[in-house]
Amino acid sequence: MKISVNRLSGPYYPLVVMALLMLAILSFSRVGLFIWQYERVAAAADILPLLLQGIRADLILVGLWLVLPVLLAPALATAGNIKRWRSFCHGWALLGLTVIIFIELSTPQFILQYDIRPNRLYVEYLKYPREVFSTLWHGFRAMLLAGIMLTAVLLVLSNRVLRSAKNHTLACRNRTLWLSWPLVVCLVFAMVRSTTDHRPANPAFFAVTGDAMVNSLVISSPYSVLYAIYSLRHEANASEVYGKLSRQQIVSDALDWPWLQQLQFDENYPTSHFHQATRPRARPLNLVIVLEESLGATFVESLGGVAVTPELEKLKQQGWWFENMYATGTRSVRGIEAVVSGFMPTPAQSVVKLSLAQQHFYTLGSALAEQGYHTSFVYGGEAHFDNMRAFFTGNGFDEVIDMPKIDKPVFVGSWGASDEDLFRTADQHLQQMHAAGKPFFSLIFSSSNHEPFEFPDGRISLHEQPKNTVNNAVKYADYALGQFIAQAKQSAYWQDTIFLIVADHDNRVYGDNLVPVEKFHIPALILGPDIEAKNISPVASQIDLAPTLLSLLGISAQTPLIGRDFSRDATSPGRALLQFDQYFALMEDKDLTILRPQQAPVHAVYNPVNRRLTTSTQPVSAMQQSRALAQVLLPSLLYREQLYRNPLPPDCNDCQLAQALP
Repeated sequence: MKISVNRLSGPYYPLVVMALLMLAILSFSRVGLFIWQYERVAAAADILPLLLQGIRADLILVGLWLVLPVLLAPALATAGNIKRWRSFCHGWALLGLTVIIFIELSTPQFILQYDIRPNRLYVEYLKYPREVFSTLWHGFRAMLLAGIMLTAVLLVLSNRVLRSAKNHTLACRNRTLWLSWPLVVCLVFAMVRSTTDHRPANPAFFAVTGDAMVNSLVISSPYSVLYAIYSLRHEANASEVYGKLSRQQIVSDALDWPWLQQLQFDENYPTSHFHQATRPRARPLNLVIVLEESLGATFVESLGGVAVTPELEKLKQQGWWFENMYATGTRSVRGIEAVVSGFMPTPAQSVVKLSLAQQHFYTLGSALAEQGYHTSFVYGGEAHFDNMRAFFTGNGFDEVIDMPKIDKPVFVGSWGASDEDLFRTADQHLQQMHAAGKPFFSLIFSSSNHEPFEFPDGRISLHEQPKNTVNNAVKYADYALGQFIAQAKQSAYWQDTIFLIVADHDNRVYGDNLVPVEKFHIPALILGPDIEAKNISPVASQIDLAPTLLSLLGISAQTPLIGRDFSRDATSPGRALLQFDQYFALMEDKDLTILRPQQAPVHAVYNPVNRRLTTSTQPVSAMQQSRALAQVLLPSLLYREQLYRNPLPPDCNDCQLAQALP
């Protein structure tokens, strides 16, 4: 017996046709883009797996477009409403195809200008319709008209297919509809989520190469634009939260620190200047940053915490030990932003997740790549988590090594391979890089110290019972770290490498202080072949680490970093920048100026002995308020205007469209 597809799919038949049309158009477009950019695509990865990943990404977009009609199906797809259901599905499909076709057709021109698929900038331009249309008409008229005509032709052809589907859509009994509906909902959910991992797939999930443009080709342009719109909700303008200052005052007050006084800044890129290394070297050293998950001062006995980091306590006797290092925030991406980019915190989410920072944003990866380094990110979990893969591959990291690339892990928990598997893989990678004779920079991010605190048996004597507690997990993470450093010391690359061990943040933030300063206190240690043992006591921030490391490596270069270089002065008073939810605090020694949304700032004094923050009834002076406000307004300004990078070279041709906009 022959049964037609439309009879099997019943009222869902037009949605099936719409989905197949969308997948066909998106796949055809991707193949065309791959052919156009064949050299770069072939150099980045095998083409077939990229195309298959592209279909997977397209299913997410199609699934998202199916959500509304599927949710409405029980109410509209009944026998009595079948005509209305047919019209709705036809119109909804036509709207989706219009958006997809138009954005895909505009993609090549966007890539020519920005070397990436349409993203947040595509949305930004909609704010200036007159300027955009004028620029397109005078500069890209033929392309514009051809795009409109081709869009119209493809829509006419698509409409014919959709009309045929509309006419052949069959009604079914209400009981049958309700029985099939949960299955359809589950199918759409699976399409949108696309993975059984901890987090659903996002654009970073498909960033599988070291070429940001190739990564962008894997997903579709409508998906890229849609995700950019979604990401906008994570952005906040600091001036709308804490208050406003003139641009000139923002820059002058934010840069009013002793270590910045003698520097010459670029007039168009407010923080860009030449960084002169304090330790020139005939051959710059390698760099390894070990970013420890949630390993705050809470777990370091000499910093007033629990005695569960004996390995770190031993290592601190061998290098630069920061006694008063403070994280900029309470999330891993905030720590990454500060340590790897030297970027100051804002009330918005970390730039690791924000759209305007996914390319041409300064990182140690991009800086050292320019110096000929091989750059890598090594992580035991899924690198697309928190958009890390996309941020790193788009900003100077050549290679991402995560869970799928860890060979035969001895233990895999909820967050991926154990820390000892991570460090074993990292050590093998560093050995290979050293053997290749090329300088390297590797960021190693641990994950064992994370709820539900899973780690292998038999490695440590438990600090407490039961096993899966934070103190035991930290002790295991410390054990794995100690094993890694011991192995590194026996390796050939040790003599040519600077190591930074630092926490991304402390564990769960709590306390009755307005800003829980004690939960921002973290350990930081710099080790290396010629790094003498000493304690650094002034207040320091994670943003101070990048300029300090560049000096110790022997790298002199243009940089937008405005953190303090502790290799120049490790004794004078310092400062820290703390972002806690909607509160921003400028900490200078023990004094804090705390900015609050829509309220007057407050002055407070922190006592590190009893870990208490005492607020003052005295109002904050206008000068001090401006000083603190400038610290949080400057990074917001740099992000919005995409100025956290070095000046473009003189021969760089900015796109005509960008030049025409305000």
